[in-house]
Amino acid sequence: MEIYADGASAGNPGPSGIGIVITADGIHEQISIPLGILSNHEAEFIAIKTALAKAIPYNPSFIRLYSDSKVAVDAIEKRYVKNPLFQSHLDAILHFIEPLDLFFIQWIPSASNKKADDLARQAIHKHKKN
Repeated sequence: MEIYADGASAGNPGPSGIGIVITADGIHEQISIPLGILSNHEAEFIAIKTALAKAIPYNPSFIRLYSDSKVAVDAIEKRYVKNPLFQSHLDAILHFIEPLDLFFIQWIPSASNKKADDLARQAIHKHKKN
């Protein structure tokens, strides 16, 4: 299973949203969820956490997750965050990946994460309309 996840904020902090694309055999799910007023980094962690929560019910044997957030990717690889604001998100992410046979996370440039970014920005737009 491949997952592309992105969090975005209009301002830092500002209205935020997440975008997620999940693909596997017979699965193609696109998710766009508005969040409240958050920092961009927190939105990125929430995007990854939510992506895993949405993917786990499919019972994947492996997940390859792509994110354009170096902060989140580094934290997950090191299993450590400096900012206590991100700790609960990291704990939840580690809980989701623990039972997986294989889990890979990879940083990618924003240009390679365009669909998830578009979905995150749509979520911000939905938030601003309400």
